[in-house]
Amino acid sequence: MDIEELRTFVEVADARGVTAAARRLGVSKSIVSRRLARLEQHLGVQLLARTTHGAALTEAGATFRDYAARVCIEIDNAKEVILPWEDVRGRLRVAAPLSFGPTHFSPVFSQMAQRHPDLHIHADYSDRFVDLVAEGYDCAIRVGHLRDSTLIARRVGPIFGKLVASPAYIEAHGAPETPDEILSHQAVTQGTETWQFMDGDKIVMVHPQGRYKADNGISLVAAALDGVGIAYLPEGLVAEHIGSGALVPIMTRHPIPPAGIFVLRAPSQHPARKVKILTEMLIERFGHSGISAADQGK
Repeated sequence: MDIEELRTFVEVADARGVTAAARRLGVSKSIVSRRLARLEQHLGVQLLARTTHGAALTEAGATFRDYAARVCIEIDNAKEVILPWEDVRGRLRVAAPLSFGPTHFSPVFSQMAQRHPDLHIHADYSDRFVDLVAEGYDCAIRVGHLRDSTLIARRVGPIFGKLVASPAYIEAHGAPETPDEILSHQAVTQGTETWQFMDGDKIVMVHPQGRYKADNGISLVAAALDGVGIAYLPEGLVAEHIGSGALVPIMTRHPIPPAGIFVLRAPSQHPARKVKILTEMLIERFGHSGISAADQGK
């Protein structure tokens, strides 16, 4: 039984298809199919049921998948133990937010690739919450206040927010002065999130209401600029517009408590070396200053 066969099976199982798994692995679909066939022949059992929409795990495959994944992780950990710290190989799949990924995090990814020429980095940018295990990611970068989950999170820096509105919105509707007054205003939001504000040394939570929702911070900035509603956004997205006067900070007596930039990974006893190195590079870059508009592209 070959480790690449096990790794290929896990990728197909997680990607739910040969085509997606081949893309993740960087090999042809025919190679993936041959590896799967050899593994099933060796085990004497069918692991995957091929369908017109991809591949589904059989009962045996579902049981074997977790064991195979643990074997792959342990082999990777064993390789890392005997290699020099700077010798990082294989592939790093990382999910990053679309709102900050291309401008702030991608320079760190490219620096990591430059320092470690045997490492393949695959970065995906989206503001949705990816399923790290099911979608085959090594880690994810998320900003803001984290939801409760079983994932392991490492804070790598702060992120600061502003409550803003356009001059046109303020002229037409006024501006809230206390957290309670937000409920009488239109808000542009990502969904059903909770906004947090400081009231002295206490944190006050508000559930804003509004008719405009988007899963991307850049889209929310555009809506705020057009006067659709008030917006609760990171400083890095609105600083330029505040400077030009296109957006105005509001409710400044109740500042937004600092949130964080986090690296998330699936629970395991030992994080992969490539994830640890990325985490350290992000701390080096954002640990003190966090994200600001001034450092885009550095």
